[in-house]
Amino acid sequence: MPPGYIGEFEQVVLMTVLRLGDGAYGATIRNEISERTGRDVSLSAVHTTLERLEDKKLLRSRVGDPTPQRGGRRKRFFSLSAAGEQALQASWQRLKKAAEGLEPLLEQ
Repeated sequence: MPPGYIGEFEQVVLMTVLRLGDGAYGATIRNEISERTGRDVSLSAVHTTLERLEDKKLLRSRVGDPTPQRGGRRKRFFSLSAAGEQALQASWQRLKKAAEGLEPLLEQ
């Protein structure tokens, strides 16, 4: 695998975190993925991927304040690190290059 390689679901999660900005936490990420891709993913799959991306230093997290709606529990919010932005850009460029010239065939 090339350096900084991320898998397809990791790419989707990183794009979703980038899109959501400050509001990116497990449930909002899961909902956005479902809404945008039609893919029904479990919250545990999202959390596992978030942890893996954080271990790879592609994401960072912070813990928010406790909320009464969550029974006093805190939300863990995610954002892309500089390495995460670079990995996502590299992955995006590889995907665009692979798809180059296929638009007429794929849009039939």
